[in-house]
Amino acid sequence: MMAHIVFNPLLPWMVLVVLGAIVGAGTLLALWRGLAGWAWRGLAGALILAALSGPSLRQEDRAPLTDIVLLVEDRSASQRLADRAAQTQEAANTLAARITARPNTELRRIEVGDGPGDAGTLLMTAVSEALAEEPRARIAGVILLSDGRLHDLDQAPGLPAPLHLLLSGTPQDWDRRLVVKNAPAFGILGEDVVLTLRIEDDGAVPEGVQGQAEVAISLDGGEPIRVTAETGRDFELPVKLDHGGRNVIQFTTPEQDGELTGRNNSAIVQMNGVRDRLRVLLVSGEPHPGGRTWRNLLKSDSSVDLVHFTILRPPSKQDGVPVSELSLIAFPTRELFLEKIEDFDLIIFDRYKRRGILPTLYIDNVRDYVTKGGAVLIAAGPDFASADSLYRSPLAEVLPARPTARVFDEGYRPKVTDLGERHPVTAGLEQAWDGDWGRWMRQIDVTPERGQVVMSGVEDRPLLILDRVGEGRVALLASDHAWLWNRGFEGGGPQLELLRRLAHWMMKEPDLEEEALTAEAVGQTMTIVRRTLSETTGPVTITAPDGTQQEVTLQETSPGRFEAEYSGPDIGLYRLTSGDLTSVIGLGPAAPREFEETIADGGALAPVVDETRGGVRRLSDGLPTVRDVRAGRPAAGRGWIGLTPRDAYETRNVTQTPLLPPWLVLLLSALMILAGWLREGRR
Repeated sequence: MMAHIVFNPLLPWMVLVVLGAIVGAGTLLALWRGLAGWAWRGLAGALILAALSGPSLRQEDRAPLTDIVLLVEDRSASQRLADRAAQTQEAANTLAARITARPNTELRRIEVGDGPGDAGTLLMTAVSEALAEEPRARIAGVILLSDGRLHDLDQAPGLPAPLHLLLSGTPQDWDRRLVVKNAPAFGILGEDVVLTLRIEDDGAVPEGVQGQAEVAISLDGGEPIRVTAETGRDFELPVKLDHGGRNVIQFTTPEQDGELTGRNNSAIVQMNGVRDRLRVLLVSGEPHPGGRTWRNLLKSDSSVDLVHFTILRPPSKQDGVPVSELSLIAFPTRELFLEKIEDFDLIIFDRYKRRGILPTLYIDNVRDYVTKGGAVLIAAGPDFASADSLYRSPLAEVLPARPTARVFDEGYRPKVTDLGERHPVTAGLEQAWDGDWGRWMRQIDVTPERGQVVMSGVEDRPLLILDRVGEGRVALLASDHAWLWNRGFEGGGPQLELLRRLAHWMMKEPDLEEEALTAEAVGQTMTIVRRTLSETTGPVTITAPDGTQQEVTLQETSPGRFEAEYSGPDIGLYRLTSGDLTSVIGLGPAAPREFEETIADGGALAPVVDETRGGVRRLSDGLPTVRDVRAGRPAAGRGWIGLTPRDAYETRNVTQTPLLPPWLVLLLSALMILAGWLREGRR
């Protein structure tokens, strides 16, 4: 029970002060004039003033509240290295027993794991959330059991009590890690991409380990290449990408005896391979309305280097114009079709027919160019059905269809075949255009001999045929009226999207392969995608970084596309296998934050600890004792840490009794005034 006097004045304090001055002045005046009752009159005035101040006796029934101690246990990945987990668990249990044995004390144990994604250790966030749930006036101390490696120091709250950090690990700990300091997101195919790496040794590095270290570099899970690098210094490593799309590069340095972990001895870089420029040779035959469309389409892309070979005047034309005046310069046909043909990524024959301009030797060279990995696209017009057709040349050996010499000059709407619905060049093409497709007005009748018919036209006859020949690819478009879509005839159609996909497929872009196994990762979850022209596909075998294997069944999400999701338990390189197809993907960050720095250190938390007059101690030196300290005093010393008792309480009941009730004031003041009057009357 606590009691004290409180005042609740009936008048403002300033008014009471003025009245007090008047009473004092009147009393002094009475004293100066020699009035015998001045003391009684002064006491009566003082009593009235005291009554106006409203004095009361306040009695509180208080119940003491316990002090609260926060014990925050770091259970993040870096705390699972060596014997830190057991060391922390033992210290936490011992401290919990000591604190709960203290009188008037409660303990709150808080475990902090890895943050979401790659956020690291969020110790201060956990402390802030715990403080928000407890009355700050009851917090007697905060004790952190951690290696000191946290990643949210900017979230440190203002603490009302001492903060102590008890470090796990030992002073003898050391670790080696591989750091990728610079890795571009893109690399040009066939050119060196320079990556900057560094091997760092932290902690008590033993003699004989420093100096040099071996680094193994593996591209897409292939046979590693080994190089030697100096530790503690940046070194540059040139890497050459040999295919487009995602390239997965893994760097590894061997784990050394005694180091804390080998998890940070490897790093994964996923880099997209892109072409510098697409080199296209466009060979135009007889001029037609669609010729400009091809040229405009190719020239609109800044990444395309276009060489346009146009035949405006056949050699058979007799008009008397001197040969020297037919062109500004002699067209380098020999250079293009013999010497530098391998420099082109794609050759397009647009309504070209044999007129003796390109000798058979040049056509032979184009055929060989295809079989060795080149790409040829033929946009056929009526010339393809004539006696001068390219099919009547050595190029027939690589063409997927034979002309029947029949030409359909009638309107029709191109459509995607059932096989085309599964082929990446034409899959979903109908959804890529808002509205119905416009008609084309001409189609060359061809008989497929090989390849895949992905679009059809008049009476379901083949319109677009794709084929692989040797290492190269060939596409035959049996119409020269694709330009009608570009002109918006009857609403137009997806000409740009079709030709873009067609060109990229011929360039062997991984995203447009008919049979492909790919995966995209978000955090530790990958989405596996299997594209195939078949109606079914088998399971995918996943090989984890530790060598364990697991089969995953895929579900068809659209024609020719099968998907599944898989969450990898570990960070590292995963290998996917489906039949003859293989793929690799890295899960998790290239350098997880939990393993960037693994040596226990309290330097980052030292300013926050010092601000509360707490202490940083190593568990390897022994568990400190716990004692009470007054607020504002040093809360840590040799072998001990302190808690500040808060003396918090809960008020259960309050009683307030007036000390000068009105009736008593009136009675006493009247008696005093009467006494003063009687005293003065005797004189």
